[in-house]
Order: sequence, then C-alpha cells, then structure tokens
Amino acid sequence: MVQFSRICFRKYANFVDNLRLYVHGGSGGMGLPRLGGKGGDGGDVWVVASKSMTLRRIKDKYPQKRFVGGSGANSSIRALKGEKGKDKEVCAPVGITVTTDDGRILGELNAEGDRLKVAKGGHGGSFYSAFEPSKGAAKHIRLDLKLIADLGLVGFPNAGKSSLLTAMSNATPQIANYAFTTLKPEIGKLMYKDYMQISVADLPGLIEGAHINKGMGHKFLKHVERTKQLLFVVDVSGFQLASKTPFRSAFEAVQLLTKELELYKEELVSKPALLVVNKMDLPDAEEKLSELKEQLQNPDDFSDLLPADMKPKNYLSFRHVLPVSALTGFGIDHLKSCIRESIDEDAATETKAIHQERLQALRHHSH
Repeated sequence: MVQFSRICFRKYANFVDNLRLYVHGGSGGMGLPRLGGKGGDGGDVWVVASKSMTLRRIKDKYPQKRFVGGSGANSSIRALKGEKGKDKEVCAPVGITVTTDDGRILGELNAEGDRLKVAKGGHGGSFYSAFEPSKGAAKHIRLDLKLIADLGLVGFPNAGKSSLLTAMSNATPQIANYAFTTLKPEIGKLMYKDYMQISVADLPGLIEGAHINKGMGHKFLKHVERTKQLLFVVDVSGFQLASKTPFRSAFEAVQLLTKELELYKEELVSKPALLVVNKMDLPDAEEKLSELKEQLQNPDDFSDLLPADMKPKNYLSFRHVLPVSALTGFGIDHLKSCIRESIDEDAATETKAIHQERLQALRHHSH
C-alpha cells in the first residue's frame, strides 16, 4: 500500500477568480511628409502567464486596472522610421481564460510563459495614411481563472468534504454543521513519502440547479473543468438541503451531482471519478452502503426513484467506491492509496500515448 504522510493546505483568503481590466494599444507616431518618413507603430498589450502571479496581486498592484501600450515615435530627419512604442505586459496566473465583456473567448494561458495579445497598437503615420497615425485598439477584457488541480472534490453542502480534507491532514478548513461553509476554493496538496504530490481542490458545495447559476453555480463548476479527476463525496444517509427541499438518498445525490455536471458541460462526466461514501460511523451505515452499491451496479433498475429531470444521460461508473468516516478516520488510509493509484494509472496511460505518437512520427519520417 502507498505510504502517505501529510497534506499541505493553502487557504485562499479573499480569493479572486475573475478580474475586469481596461487595455489600450499605444498610438502610432506621426509620419514625416517632406521626406516620406513613417512613424513608429504603437506598443501592443499582452497578457503573459506567470506561476508566481495571482489575480489578487494584479488587483492590489494596479488599482486602476488600466494597461496602455507605449506611443510610437514620430518620424524625424534623424530617424525617418520612428521606433515602435513599448509593449505593455500584464502578468497573470497560469490557468486564465481571457474573454471580452460579452463573453467571447480571446484565448487561454495554460502554461508558464504563454502569451496573448489583447490590444494592438495603432499604425504609425505613412504615405498611405497621409502621414497621420492611428490610435491603438481599446477594450475591456476579463481574466477568468480556473483552478488547475489533480482532483476536484464534488459534493452537496454538508457531505463532509472539508472534514474529509481535515481527516487526511492537519488542515483546518472552516467546518460547521450548516450548508455553504466552503464559499472559496481551497487547494490542498497530498504529499507522499516518495515526494509525489497530488493537488486537491475543495470547491464550494453544489446545489440542485447549479448549472443554471443558482447558488455558487458557475463559479464552482468552472473550476471542475480544470481538474484531471473527480472525487464525489456523499453522505451515506443522504441529505436534505433545507426543510422545503426534498430529502435525497445517497444514490439520488450521486445522480444529481452527475446531472449538474452534465448540464453544465457534458465532457465533465467523462473524467475518471472516485466515490467517497462518508459518515460510515452513523447507525445503519453498512446497510445503506450495500443498498447504494447495488443501486450503482444496476442504476437502470432504480431509475424510477429519480424524477425525469434528475436522470443523467449517462450513469457514471466509479473506479472505486470508498466507505469512510472523516470523524473516526475509518477508511482514510485506503482512500489515500486509491487516489494515488488512480492518478498514477492516468499518468502511465498518458506517457504510453505520447510514446506511441512519437514512434508513429518516427516511422512516418523514415518512410
């Protein structure tokens, strides 16, 4: 069994995952009509990915949230071709999607050093423009961060996701016996004895209707997009969000979570998934667990338990169904080793695929 030592936990106080900026390319320089000189083009504005940057830091460092490229130099007798204005770079965290105000995607920055031009500088004045320069492009853009983690915890409020993280570690997320205690994403790192690290994103609890942006809605679901695998967490006894909402069994909770992910973005449910059945210290837990396992093996036989609008198109098949008690620590070690096994399995498959691609490319070149 894989030895697991501890979890390092980073809490995101005042977490910012969306920022609106004003960007403006620099103006071009004047041309010189007498000698047919061309003014320098204005500087462009770029967003550049940097692992050390956060949106909170941009917000604090540039309260005006305004980024303008340098102006191009005028053409002169000494320099008929004016120098280009200085480009302006906005350092942003890795995992950013850049969109316009109306939601059009301009590009994504997924790796350190990725660059995206967001505002072009104006042209310098020349013979073709009667030596008049043009202004740079100006617009508002949004930087939208999606957390990148190996594992995303998915569960309704009160499923015990935060308690689970605490049980796996000496971390102290805010835990209370009411819904919506996790309102900001948090990332924990599982540290293994061989120095392997697995990052876990604990995300705000979903509620029914999240896909249409109820509750934390899209704010939560967009972070799930960037995780490699999903860790569903359900309460073995089921749950009831509020006195006016219906009680849901553990089986219904699994299908509801699947449905919410599916409605938001169908490809989310093709990610590898593990299911943690929490609160095994409760009375009748064993009985309820065996009932849940049977239902998950033959979901179609039990689909009449679900209202039509709660039925997912495809039932998820979990790599592991893991009973645990975050309260007593039961099953926690086994869960950790299964997480490791699942992540390792995917990494091996990925490496194999890359290796095969390279072999095919080599064969293709040799022919």
